Amino acid sequence: MSLTPAFLDELRARTSLSTLIGRTVKVQKAGREYKACCPFHNEKTPSFTINDEKGFYHCFGCGAHGDAIRWMTDQRGLPFMEAVKELAQAAGMDVPAPDPRAAQRAEAAKGLHDAMAAAQGFFEEQLGGIDGAEARAYLGKRGISDATRRTFGFGYSPDGRGRLKAALKEFGEPMLVEAGLLINPDGERDTYDRFRGRLMLPIRDIRGRVIAFGGRILGAGEPKYLNSPDTPLFDKGRTLYNIDRASPASRNTGRVIVVEGYMDVIALAQAGFGDAVAPLGTALTEHQIERLWKMVEVPILCFDGDSAGQKAAIRAAMRALPLLRPGHSLAFATLPAGKDPDDLIRAEGPAAMDAVLNAAQPLVDRLWNHEQSVAPLDTPEQKAALKQRLAAITEAIGHPDVRAHYAHAFRERYDALFFARAAFNSAPRGQGTSNAGRWQRDKKGNWKPPIAPVGQEARAIGATGMEQRLLRAILASLLRHPEQIVRHRETLASLHVADPALGQLLAAMIAASFRKETVETDGLLTILGPGEVYNMAKGMLRADTFTFTPHRMITDADRVTRDLEEAIRVMAQGPELDAALAEATRRARDDLNEESYAEQQRVHRLKMDHESRLAELAQSDDIE
Repeated sequence: MSLTPAFLDELRARTSLSTLIGRTVKVQKAGREYKACCPFHNEKTPSFTINDEKGFYHCFGCGAHGDAIRWMTDQRGLPFMEAVKELAQAAGMDVPAPDPRAAQRAEAAKGLHDAMAAAQGFFEEQLGGIDGAEARAYLGKRGISDATRRTFGFGYSPDGRGRLKAALKEFGEPMLVEAGLLINPDGERDTYDRFRGRLMLPIRDIRGRVIAFGGRILGAGEPKYLNSPDTPLFDKGRTLYNIDRASPASRNTGRVIVVEGYMDVIALAQAGFGDAVAPLGTALTEHQIERLWKMVEVPILCFDGDSAGQKAAIRAAMRALPLLRPGHSLAFATLPAGKDPDDLIRAEGPAAMDAVLNAAQPLVDRLWNHEQSVAPLDTPEQKAALKQRLAAITEAIGHPDVRAHYAHAFRERYDALFFARAAFNSAPRGQGTSNAGRWQRDKKGNWKPPIAPVGQEARAIGATGMEQRLLRAILASLLRHPEQIVRHRETLASLHVADPALGQLLAAMIAASFRKETVETDGLLTILGPGEVYNMAKGMLRADTFTFTPHRMITDADRVTRDLEEAIRVMAQGPELDAALAEATRRARDDLNEESYAEQQRVHRLKMDHESRLAELAQSDDIE
């Protein structure tokens, strides 16, 4: 749809900006203008100015600035066209339709909206009448106040097959069926009311219009909750319950809470948490995640602590992986087992809910903890399976930089879980007075494990002559072929380099690879700047510098790739073998038998083979 500048200017001219803003913010007359406390940041002294004559608002505190349309998009969270439509309706203007078919669809949708609004009025009326006594008693039992009842539009559908049908007969049965209010059975039977004998809740779109209903049964029966079917107005996979109220609330809190159902949202709102939404009977979808990201960059998913709630949380986490991008993620808050938000708030008050939300885990932590817990980790095969599951998660992430950081984070945690533990167990106890091998308290009084000795937890690369020669050769090759850095970034980032200058050079290479997928040799040198590391890098590029690929084959890209892969693999294998040998030695020392001795000897042979291969790579016909 194309809107002309003349139409938008007329819309702004017909809109009283101070009146529009005054619906949600307390404004005060100040000469020819109005003032208020800025809704976009916390302040005690008004610095937010509204100028009706010029049609704009401006905050001298945070710089927020805009017109009526900008107010609707920034403060209310509406998409541009939805903002224009709502302002046009209030101003008595018709938004131009792009073509006749679109106009027909708009007219049909208008009729459906009218039917849904009439149904909402009917349900509210029934709740206040004789038939609604049981529903009112249920609301009282749940502690839902009259104010909350009015805010959320609670209603009641009487237990009859045609009560709503008769009340809304002027709309015609076909429209009521299309709106999902009536069921049209197969065969020759008459249409009948979809919702019967249920406590009713309207489901609204971002503009606050009723587009569907959810009904909760009051007595025995199934299903406990019944939602409207998908209609021209309602797509349950794209809609979030309470989106119309949570969107502007999130502008003030900088937060969105996603809970499991309607009643969770309502309990939170009544306790002062107005920024809560819920999916509508389905797992969180990709469309809903994207809708949440339009509100805040890291929504908080707060599901029940039982098995079903945690399964729902991990399903949402997995569904988000292909969508992740820099800055946009999910966080996970877990309620105490057996409690929903209403239970927690009733028992311990809103502060307890705040504590749960403040303890929300980042997505990377939730995924790591989940994969650790799904299966035992006692055998080498089980440990390898964990590594495989983590790799599958990493591969599912679409954005290359986010994927690389997840791979690095998982690698660090995996190594710390298994190899650091093995190193600590193999360290002698109570010897010496250094910090290594002794547990200490941190500033908060918590015990911290000792720093594992070098050569055990993760022996530094470059500590011996052969290793340093090979490391220099790898770095020299990467300087000549910087496009290879991205291919090996995860492994390179996991290396612990003993030589400070070599470590600084490697870190600069990795950092540069995040800026661009392809970096150039001159660009790397520029990033290093003048100094010791720059001079070392320039020296590595000389023709007589040691490299594991012969100079006569340096133009063979496939040969360079193969040689680099082999050299980096061997380099990275050293610390893993050190840790494995330390663990095998500890087991043999603690419980010497044929099996433990054979394992220790097997790992020792692997270590010797590795050192032989390291020595082979550290030789070159090119060195002079």
